[in-house]
This record gives sequence, C-alpha cells and structure tokens, in this order.
Amino acid sequence: MSPGAVSMVTIVTIVAVGATIGMVAGARRKMDLEQWTVGGRGFGTVLMFLLMAGETYTTFAFLGASGWAYSRGGPTLYVFAYITLAYVISFFLLPPLWEVGRKYGLQTQADFFGRRYGNKYLAGLVCVVGIASFIPYLQLQITGLGIIVSTASFNAIGRIPAMAISVILLVGFVLASGVRAVAWVSVLKDVLIVFTALVIGFGVPYIYFGGIGPMFVTLAHARPAHLTMPGATTNLGHTWYISTVLMTSMGYFMWPHAFGATFTAKSGDTLRRNAVVMPLYTLTLALIFFAGFAAVLVVPGLANGDFALLTVVRKSFSPWFLGVVGGAGALTAMVPAAIFILTAATLFAKNLYRPLFAPAMSDDQVELLARIMVVVLGLISLCLAIYSSTTLVSLLLTGYAGVTQFFPGVVLGLYWKRVTMRAVFTGLIVGIGMALFLMLSNRDPSFGWSAGFLALCLNFIVTVFLSLLRPRNARGST
Repeated sequence: MSPGAVSMVTIVTIVAVGATIGMVAGARRKMDLEQWTVGGRGFGTVLMFLLMAGETYTTFAFLGASGWAYSRGGPTLYVFAYITLAYVISFFLLPPLWEVGRKYGLQTQADFFGRRYGNKYLAGLVCVVGIASFIPYLQLQITGLGIIVSTASFNAIGRIPAMAISVILLVGFVLASGVRAVAWVSVLKDVLIVFTALVIGFGVPYIYFGGIGPMFVTLAHARPAHLTMPGATTNLGHTWYISTVLMTSMGYFMWPHAFGATFTAKSGDTLRRNAVVMPLYTLTLALIFFAGFAAVLVVPGLANGDFALLTVVRKSFSPWFLGVVGGAGALTAMVPAAIFILTAATLFAKNLYRPLFAPAMSDDQVELLARIMVVVLGLISLCLAIYSSTTLVSLLLTGYAGVTQFFPGVVLGLYWKRVTMRAVFTGLIVGIGMALFLMLSNRDPSFGWSAGFLALCLNFIVTVFLSLLRPRNARGST
C-alpha cells in the first residue's frame, strides 16, 4: 500500500471506532432532556475527567498551540499559565455552582442567570452571547479537523470532504447519545492523544537534535528572540501576556459547555478532585510545544503555522503513525465540537426560544427543537470552516473575549447578595460592546493590553458601581 493509503486507512478506522462508541454510549438510557444535556447528574470523578478533558483539550491544543510556538514563539506560553490558573479558580467556583444547580435543577448557563437574577431577557442575552461565542470555537474545531485529516492522509482525503464527513458523524452521535457520547468518545481520544504527544514530543527533538535540551540550545542560537517576549511578533509583549492569562483563566469555565458540564457531576467534591487532577493532563501540551519549536528549524518558512506539527510529523515518522496522529486529531476536533453543538442547541431551544417566543412548549418539544438545531449548527460551522482562513488561536481568543464577560455575573451572583440584575445586564452589554469595538477596529491588543481583558475590567466596574446604587435591603434580582 502507498503511504497515503496506509495513513488514510488508519485515520478512517480510528474515526469509525470513535463514532461507534458515541452512537452506543446512551443506548441503554432514555434520552430525555435531563439525560441528553447533563447525563442525569451522575458523572463521577472518572467520567468528569473524561468529559472536561474531552471538551477543553481541543484542536487548539493539537494544532493551534504548536502553530503559535512555530510562528510566534514566546507569547504562546500563555497557555500553560492560564490553564493552571483556571483550575485553581474552578476549585473554589464550581462546587458552589454545582450546589445551586442541584437545588434548582439547572441544566445550562442561562438557567443560572435566569434563576439568580429572575429575568428571562438577561437569560436570553446570555444565550445569544454564548451561541455567538461558540461560532468561532466551532469553526476552529472543524477547520482544524480538515487540516489534520488532509495533511495526515498525504492529501488522499481532501480537506472539505474530511470536514463534511466528520460533521455528519459528530451530529449523529450527539443526536443519539447527547453528553454521554462526548464523555465516552473521550476515552479513545485521550489514550491516543497521550500516546501521540509522548512520541512526537520526545521523538522529534531527538531525531533532529539529539534531545529536547539540545533542541532548545540550537533554537536559542539560531533564533534567540523566538523564545522571549514578544517572540516573533511586535505587539504581544508582557502586558499582553499577563492580561490574556487573566482573561482566559477567568473565562475558561464561562464557556457554556464547561459551565453546563459542572451540573453533570455527582457532587461538589467530584469537581474539587477534578480541579486537582486535570492540570496533570496539561503536561501533554508541553510535548506538543516541543514539536512546534523544533519545526521552526526543521521545516522553516511555512505560510501557516497551524500546519507545523503535522508537517514535521509527516517528515519524521512512518505513514501508520501519521495515520494515528490524524485519527487522534480528528477525534480531538469532533469531541469538543459535539459538546459545543449540543450546548448551543440546548441554549437556543430551552433558554431563548421557549421563554421568549413559545412559553407553552413542553420539554419534549424543547428536546426536538434542540435536536433540529444540532443539525443547523453543524451545517453553519461547516460552511464557516470552508470559507474562512483565520488562524486557530485567533479564533479561540475571539470566543474568549465574549464568554469571559459572564464572569462578573457568575462570581458576584454566587458571593455578593447586593448585585442586581440591571447591573449585570448593563455590565454585560458594555463589556461585549467594548470587546467588539476593539477587536473589529483592529485594536487588539490595545496599548499592549488584551481587548477582552480591558472589556472585562469595564464590565466589572459598571456591574459593581450600579449594584452599589441599590439600597442594601433591596432584593438581589431587581
């Protein structure tokens, strides 16, 4: 068999096995809205680990991180800092959030805002912002999947056919098994990711430089500025680094899918244990970074850094291993894309359409509408992936700038009785407006600061100030 055929068969086999696992994950359970969205609130430590690893370690970790290590250098190290800090925040934030979810039967992020602040329009705004922020994140996954499969198969599978087939498969297992599909497909995905990261992270530096240490020594001599701030950029300095770390760490669990995953846990202690264990999984990212930094010298001059990891792997390893990398990368895109689509569809049906346009809808009708939206969102993400060329990390940071604006409403809603609905609503509008203005006018970073972080600061200021204007004895939902 030709190298392309060997790699293609390996990729197809892995994706087929993953899709099958997803299809049968919920076969013995009645997939009502509760099971479909939060898994019956019965996920223990292992399933929570798999679910959160599956939905947070995405195509960005597989391609975007190595791509930025290749094309930007030092600034990409913000990833290590923000993920570590995010789990510290989650240790204190998620257990009380779970308690609220259990007490009131919450299933989505918008449920929390609706219950805490007593306003369906605020909940609707949260839905709109969440779904809009999902769009670039979904695009990231599908775009990355096309890059992975086409490159890993030696172009035997075209980028567009790969994306189309994968969207069909992920929509299929979301419709069949809901959130359980995401957790169980993550078993296969995580095993493959750890295996491929170990081989690539240690193998590539050893093949070309004799080890990781010599690789960095060589890179430091050849490109001394690449490993420091601002790296290969002109405006991503230390201020950008710090502000971006703060923004993304606070926004990490503000993504609607990560927020909703909190409600699947058995207990608050499950979430605390998960916060302690999950950073260990982040070590695999270091290995991916090693490959990206090695590629700077091994395959210089790539027009798109997102291709760096796969290009150096294709140059260094046999076709069967490239197929394993391609299959693992495909699942790394499909698993998070599945939970994104499921969450966005549920938000639209349950928290936007029913309360604002059809209050008489039953849960069964909401579930049906959510399933229809799964298909619609799958098609939208596919179209955007085909016709857009934005880099993967840029897509991720665009989404983060939006969802991080939920942080004041969540934290203050949990810990400060005086915060008001009007203050949160206004702060969210101001924060989103400022983020959009700065990013659309190419002012990100602005004076060295991350646009999303500046917007978050203004959001906090507005929310706290307007809440302080309320008399102390007034209700927090006013």
